[in-house]
Amino acid sequence: MQMYPLTLIGTLAALAVFVWASIPVGQARGKFGVKAPAVTGHPEFERAFRAHQNTMEQIVLFLPLVWIVATLFGDLWGGIYSLVWVVGRIAFVIGYIRDAEKRAAGFLISSLASLAALVGAIVAVVIDLVR
Repeated sequence: MQMYPLTLIGTLAALAVFVWASIPVGQARGKFGVKAPAVTGHPEFERAFRAHQNTMEQIVLFLPLVWIVATLFGDLWGGIYSLVWVVGRIAFVIGYIRDAEKRAAGFLISSLASLAALVGAIVAVVIDLVR
């Protein structure tokens, strides 16, 4: 197995969540007749679209950061960050599709995990540079 198995599994899980989040978008397009490239239409379609779009925006930060975390702090921390981020994103997508007001908890979970990982990585690098 790889040197970073938990981080690898977490990365694959995050990518799977991203693909999974696209499914309701396609379903809502068909159900409500929203033809591509339109990104507006029925509110249920718009919520599914925004949930997927926001996940795409967040995964851009997550993917490099999870590997930075694993490199700086070890595979266990990369795996923990992945787990928290994935759980947060799943809660976010499910909540957002049901009702936009229900997206906050999932967004907070994944965003705070990313913020903690980013601040931790920056602090670790700065400390290492000033030594």
